[in-house]
Amino acid sequence: MTAINRTSSVALLFGLALATTTNAQVTTINSAVIQSRAFNDIPGATYTGVNTYPGSISLSEQHVSSPTGFANRDVWQFSNNGTTAYGFQHNDYFHAQFSLNLTGTPISPRKEAGFLFNTGTDGELYFIVNTDGHEVVQFGGVSFWSFNANNGISYNSGDTITLGMTYFLDGNGKNALVFSANGVSSPVFEFGPGIGAGALGIDDGSTLGGYFQIQNDPNNPNNGGTAVFSNISVVPEPSALALLGLGITPLFLRRRR
Repeated sequence: MTAINRTSSVALLFGLALATTTNAQVTTINSAVIQSRAFNDIPGATYTGVNTYPGSISLSEQHVSSPTGFANRDVWQFSNNGTTAYGFQHNDYFHAQFSLNLTGTPISPRKEAGFLFNTGTDGELYFIVNTDGHEVVQFGGVSFWSFNANNGISYNSGDTITLGMTYFLDGNGKNALVFSANGVSSPVFEFGPGIGAGALGIDDGSTLGGYFQIQNDPNNPNNGGTAVFSNISVVPEPSALALLGLGITPLFLRRRR
């Protein structure tokens, strides 16, 4: 093994260890907090929330019917203390995932649910499904991707779909995002000048979780819907420990000898 190769291996291992150190705080996430009625345009509706993180979080609104008002929205966010939302740092690289079941009774007007990522630098980023448009779509921030138009994945009320989001340092050395629906991935979307707000990554203190929004139907007092998020997880990404588990360290040591 040449000196250059040894140096490259050391640099790789050091970089992986550093990546794990810088996003180690993600491993402290152990709970979720619910904010009911982030939008409260129909206050007379009936809200029900159940939080058994990481098993499931259920957000439900019934009787969403009023002469005026646009929608009600309920939000949950990852937390490491069970009280306040966890503030992701600009180098808190992660992979988050959940299975989502959204029902609308009826499916119109729109019921929607999915990821809500407040990045600070690039505002709110959404990765959602909806009942009336049958969409699986990501929008906001540095990216837009329709899994309907590009991958032929659609959504119907009552379906269960698995959504994933990864924030990572890509091969170009840029902070980036990639999204997945039922195991199918979007392209990589990089932060940087000329993209979105031009930020190089998320703001320190960014928050991540899910939401459920239901539009008002003045003509249907039984207008309702429920979003159930299950098998919720968030882990550091990239995971140096996982990469080392593939044999990088033993390979390095073996060649070194």
